[in-house]
Amino acid sequence: MGRKFRQPVEMEIVDVQFPNKAYGIVDGKVVKVKGGIKGQKVKVHVNRRRKDYLVGSIIEIIERSPLEIEGKCPHFKECGGCSYQSLSYETELKLKENQVKETFAREGIDDFEFLGIEKSPREYGYRNKMEYTFGNAVKDGPLLLGLHKRGKFYEIVDMDSCNIVDDDFTAIRKKVMEYFIEKEVPHYNKKTHQGILRHFVIRKALSTGEILLNIVTTSQGIVDLDELVKTLRSLDLQGEIVGFIHTINDGLADAIKVDSIELIYGRDYIVEEMLGLKFEISPFSFFQTNTFGAEKLYSIVREFAGDIDDKIVFDLYSGTGTISQIMAPVAKKIIGIEIIEEAVLKARENAILNNLTNVEFIAGDVLKEVYNLDEKPDLIILDPPRDGINPKVIGKIIDFEPEVFVYVSCNPVTLVRDLKEFMERGYSIKKVKCMDMFPKTVHVESIILMTYCGSEEK
Repeated sequence: MGRKFRQPVEMEIVDVQFPNKAYGIVDGKVVKVKGGIKGQKVKVHVNRRRKDYLVGSIIEIIERSPLEIEGKCPHFKECGGCSYQSLSYETELKLKENQVKETFAREGIDDFEFLGIEKSPREYGYRNKMEYTFGNAVKDGPLLLGLHKRGKFYEIVDMDSCNIVDDDFTAIRKKVMEYFIEKEVPHYNKKTHQGILRHFVIRKALSTGEILLNIVTTSQGIVDLDELVKTLRSLDLQGEIVGFIHTINDGLADAIKVDSIELIYGRDYIVEEMLGLKFEISPFSFFQTNTFGAEKLYSIVREFAGDIDDKIVFDLYSGTGTISQIMAPVAKKIIGIEIIEEAVLKARENAILNNLTNVEFIAGDVLKEVYNLDEKPDLIILDPPRDGINPKVIGKIIDFEPEVFVYVSCNPVTLVRDLKEFMERGYSIKKVKCMDMFPKTVHVESIILMTYCGSEEK
């Protein structure tokens, strides 16, 4: 790496590409780091060399960017949850919009109508789900329930005033932490693999106010959860606790896995309402974390789809079937495919709940199941995971040759990779619109409208 880079170096962040990949120039060499805001002066530890650039990590912000303002979150500097707390919302939206456009431009994709970025209906207090971790701020320190410190695996931040959730989340989290401090129940130590308390998950239906709680522990001890439920139900909340679940997880990984699950109180789901439909959300169901933002997102999808009366629609990577059910009232038939069986079961239940008889959900991998479909779709909606569409199946998806594709993506990088495949097969990108589903974070959704133009335009 050279002697000059054995010590930390100082540089200015020249630009930031999606997702949160910043770079600067040091002695004529490009240095890439995770995080940072354009215009910041930072101290960087350079730890890897690549063919055309160096890789480092920010160890100190020497000077703030001219783009920054005084952030409203007191945990911003130490919490690893948000990256754009120090930006005005207008600046954040412009930054995300430009990152998406630049990602397209780098791949030479520019012949389309760009419709800008739609802001979230709520800038703060928008999340309907939070996964907190039990731990401590320092070794052998008092018990905490919060989020991981930035760049740390063991240390926890006490999230006493997190501004991306509403007051109910804050009140419940605080009371749970106080309860276990008083009871002197130990948290699970990820080094020794000893202890009881691991995670605490809050889900809240923002339209109905229903709250579902899930505490995750090991099997190494018994905890009086009935008393905890009684304590939590006595809180003065805006919403209502309708269910409390206890999950046992003895796995070594720092992730919520289920060895066993028990309903302690109420029911094991909450009911959310969106665009005139009802959705039952279970403890591990996927549901967009920004309910009111999701309404905007799905409205854009519905708008891009156009007139689908008497038309057949495939919804690939359908999750709990939210998009399918929103499209169903104006379509002839919807077929959704999702690999997570629990999500499919919940999708089917929600279709019954909404009296929808023209939707079919298939549990299986899109990679395999598309080969079993014998109907000809007029429209295909794609909402794949962050890695995009599996290269082994994208050709088969295009082979259906629907009139229209609507592609929803949370990752512009894999999105443009996939779009090039569609363009080579005769599809033209007509419209691109962004939706900010996650204010104060680096993430952004993109919605793409593609229509078939014929082989002569390949």
